[in-house]
Amino acid sequence: MAVLCSSSTVILPSSSVKPSGSNRRSPFLGFSLTAISKPSVRVASIHASTKRGLQVKCQAEEQATTTTTTTSLVPANQRWMFDEEEANGPDIWNTTWYPKASDHVNTDKPWYVVDATDKILGRLASTIANHIRGKNLASYTPSVDMGAFVIVVNAEKVAVSGKKRNQKLYRRHSGRPGGMTVETFDQLQQRIPERIIEHAVRGMLPKGRLGRALFNHLKVYKGPDHPHEAQKPLDLPIRDKRIQLQK
Repeated sequence: MAVLCSSSTVILPSSSVKPSGSNRRSPFLGFSLTAISKPSVRVASIHASTKRGLQVKCQAEEQATTTTTTTSLVPANQRWMFDEEEANGPDIWNTTWYPKASDHVNTDKPWYVVDATDKILGRLASTIANHIRGKNLASYTPSVDMGAFVIVVNAEKVAVSGKKRNQKLYRRHSGRPGGMTVETFDQLQQRIPERIIEHAVRGMLPKGRLGRALFNHLKVYKGPDHPHEAQKPLDLPIRDKRIQLQK
């Protein structure tokens, strides 16, 4: 017979304990089994085939095992918001979905390619930033990298409207006194055309470590070729009808 109460286990022969509730003192325990009040015990039925002993378990231990298998309950400080029949049941309100790490793996994200020939710089950059951020997805979460990778080719052929080709200025500083360098859009396009699109898209991404991680999803190249054919990029979907320069 096995007595399972707290952390002790005692083996008794079947003749020393009777399930009928006798007050006989056991030579092993030194007390009567019927005198136990706390914790309360339950005598299990004798196995039909072996009949070697009885099994006595604590009710507190059984209750502990049953409570661990139940579902999560409503917190005590939130039960006033529920009906009486729902207060002691499972928590059905706190079910807000939040993306996990498996929902935004970089190897599973789509790749897009867009030709920047005669496309307005600002409208093209906003479309690229929306897909890098993932704002086109129903599962968009502002604090999570949910977007795609975007490849831009023919960066030297991007267009601007009005007089921005000569009036738009780009400034950079070397960090030393008098190290400010200013150049126009036309001058930077002839020197480093990729930097124009990178500068426009970077300004539309969040500032911080999330924005720095998202900026790595942008690949800008001069000319029609790019080294990302293995990713099988799709054409970037563009809804803006005014993105193309009207000549």
